[in-house]
Amino acid sequence: MFLGRFIQYIKFEKRYSSHTVSAYQSDLDQFLLFLNPPDTEASVSHPSNITHHDIRNWMVQLMDQGISPRSVNRKLATLRKYFKFLLQEGDITVNPTSRINAPKVPKNLPVVVDGDKLTGMLDGKLDGAEKIFTDDFQGIRDKLIIEMLFGTGIRLAELTGIKETDINFYENTIKVLGKRNKQRIIPLNTELVLLLKKYIELKKSENFNNNTLTFIVTNKGTNIYPKLIYNTVQRYLSNISTQNKKSPHVLRHTFATSLLNKGADLNAIKELLGHANLSATQIYTHNSVERLKSIYKQAHPKA
Repeated sequence: MFLGRFIQYIKFEKRYSSHTVSAYQSDLDQFLLFLNPPDTEASVSHPSNITHHDIRNWMVQLMDQGISPRSVNRKLATLRKYFKFLLQEGDITVNPTSRINAPKVPKNLPVVVDGDKLTGMLDGKLDGAEKIFTDDFQGIRDKLIIEMLFGTGIRLAELTGIKETDINFYENTIKVLGKRNKQRIIPLNTELVLLLKKYIELKKSENFNNNTLTFIVTNKGTNIYPKLIYNTVQRYLSNISTQNKKSPHVLRHTFATSLLNKGADLNAIKELLGHANLSATQIYTHNSVERLKSIYKQAHPKA
């Protein structure tokens, strides 16, 4: 009952994305399963009976299972939101998460790929490589996925939600629906605009027998799905990078880092990325500092 009301609250009142709602549901299901394990007499029937000791014990169990501090913190954030809701609803009088300290998370620099190599691949100028992208529908579609992620910095979930009506060819911009259902407008470079138009023409010529509104589609014309995008990015980035991480988010990081290295204002990058706070964008300054250190060590005679 309590969980169901909370899920309805974040889904319809807070209007969280389906991905976020699913993550919250999964975290809370895991926590409730921990409190009420099968084949035991243990049972917590009301949220008011849950203590900070229960939450701390769950966090310890997660850490013992090898769950990273970052993931544990995300699950803790879910519990904070849940118990805050119950407190507001009058279902509990004390929030048990108020006495919980989050595990410390090591600060990892964003993983990026070489911008010049990425541009070379997209422009078909990789040394010693055969043609990377074919000229058929799938080849142009795959190239568009890479170009969109690198050229706009949008998230994977944002890419899957784009519709053709979101593209403004008169202004050369695209409208993106981000986290918390916040819309933002992102400019499109000339090459990306041309590629978008080419893709639209090819898509029409395929005569897909469906009415999907999703802009980027599968080879059968159905809605694109996250796994297909992830696999596409991983496959093509393997041509220019040997690092383990080759995800769509790496292209988002590369987009932001490239802008910063070219002198873009941090606040402008924040708006393009759709960050709620500048602190989330400032992590990219660390990459720039590391780049400057590397240049200094290579070029200065006393480095």
